[in-house]
Amino acid sequence: MIPLQQLRNAKDEIILRLAKRGKDYRLEIEQIIKLDEDRRQCQKVLDELLAKANIISKEIALAFKEGNKNKAESLKQESLSMKANIVDAENRHKELSAEIQNALYELPNAPHISVPFGKSAEENEEVYSWGNIPNLPESALPHWDLVSKYDLIDFELGNKIAGAGFPVYKGKGARLQRALINFFLDKALQAGYL
Repeated sequence: MIPLQQLRNAKDEIILRLAKRGKDYRLEIEQIIKLDEDRRQCQKVLDELLAKANIISKEIALAFKEGNKNKAESLKQESLSMKANIVDAENRHKELSAEIQNALYELPNAPHISVPFGKSAEENEEVYSWGNIPNLPESALPHWDLVSKYDLIDFELGNKIAGAGFPVYKGKGARLQRALINFFLDKALQAGYL
């Protein structure tokens, strides 16, 4: 997610970087910035109302201390109406914050400035290549079919137990998973990580 402060400070750069995705996100970014300005204005009003309510609270205590009940009651009425305004301002602030958060969630991450413009994988630039790409026969199976064929992973059982995206590793698949975890932990320790 793109941080809001980065959108405010580097709006044009973010718009340019997002254009590399093949879409103009200018309107979405302008809307987020406008919502943020509204939220900031709402926060300013809320802070002023809270400060004023604080002052009135002190004035009420002082009026009671001085024995001026009429003034105290008048200030209490003003305080009650101010509390209603504070609640309204707090609710509006929460609404604006939620709208900003949702809009930021919908905005994709901006590609690095070095990424070339392009609308499909064919326009990608190959920076370097390593190793030989194997020529697989027509009968070659993708990994998701291989793990089912050799009964290494059970996706349906994982969905049933924990929900989508959680496989159950079985037999040699479970042993391979643990071996890979141990291998990478060993490598991390050798590299000095704690």
